[in-house]
Amino acid sequence: MSRKPSGLRAWLWQRLTAVYLALFLVTTAAALWLHPVTGFADWQARLAGPWTGAAAGLFGLALALHAWVGMRDVILDYVHRLWLRVLLLAAVAAVLAGSLFWMLAALLPAGLTGGS
Repeated sequence: MSRKPSGLRAWLWQRLTAVYLALFLVTTAAALWLHPVTGFADWQARLAGPWTGAAAGLFGLALALHAWVGMRDVILDYVHRLWLRVLLLAAVAAVLAGSLFWMLAALLPAGLTGGS
């Protein structure tokens, strides 16, 4: 088994996450256009639904994975010094993981409280 990143696998992940991100953004924009949100309580109530919260959480995961694949490919292609490559990959991973956990931490209370 090779530890080398597969170009086809990276391409597939990039496309699958892009499709989900596009579908989520289009459906969210349509839902907001049909039923506008007027305040914080409306946002909390909207995200309290199990499907909406799960879809938003999956959006965060897809966004982080999409960004990781893209940044990893750019760093592997253009950064040739091993120490700098490792440092940049670790920094990107830390920022993406922190952002994902921050988003999930913000979504979790809305889902647990039921929007109240």
